Amino acid sequence: MDSADNSAPEPRYLASTVDQALKILVVGAFGVGKTTLVGSVSEIDPLRTEETITQASSGVDDLSGLTTKTSTTVAMDFGRITLNSRMVLYLFGAPGQRRFWDLWEGLVIGAIGLLVLVDTRRLEDSFEILDQLDLRGLPFAVAINYFPDSVRYDDADLRDALDLLPETPLVHLDARSHDSSTQALIALVEYAARLKAQEKVA
Repeated sequence: MDSADNSAPEPRYLASTVDQALKILVVGAFGVGKTTLVGSVSEIDPLRTEETITQASSGVDDLSGLTTKTSTTVAMDFGRITLNSRMVLYLFGAPGQRRFWDLWEGLVIGAIGLLVLVDTRRLEDSFEILDQLDLRGLPFAVAINYFPDSVRYDDADLRDALDLLPETPLVHLDARSHDSSTQALIALVEYAARLKAQEKVA
């Protein structure tokens, strides 16, 4: 993918017709594109808590394959996207490094689910992230974020490598693209709604 669609709406006030607000946590390993995704879909200027990567992180943060990365999220990213006239999503991007995982405990409160970004160039970095989600018991969808030099795998191979349940949504996106990132969020919302409906029936 050589280019991305950056046609996110202009910042605006929340429509008076909105009566459903949902919280989603965007998670993933270091450098998978969480900040980029929140920025590409947010209809307001996203809140970012990024700091420059310094020599102090040498040996702590693995920058292999991330030669252009110069900053990292240290608390959270925040954005908002209105899906339709009645529903708005509040997006919280969580830092990916292990030393910041304690922050997830607060960020996850009230979330309906989590969108997990995965970089196939560093697939193994996602294993511990997914293990953390199993402990939280919230619905999640997996989004494969493609970079110019990404390795592409069949969905069946990805599901096997990531040990995903058959019903777990698996989508593909370019985090720079408003449209493909929005579709990934919609897939998560629809999945969480289905699970909630099943719980009510049970």
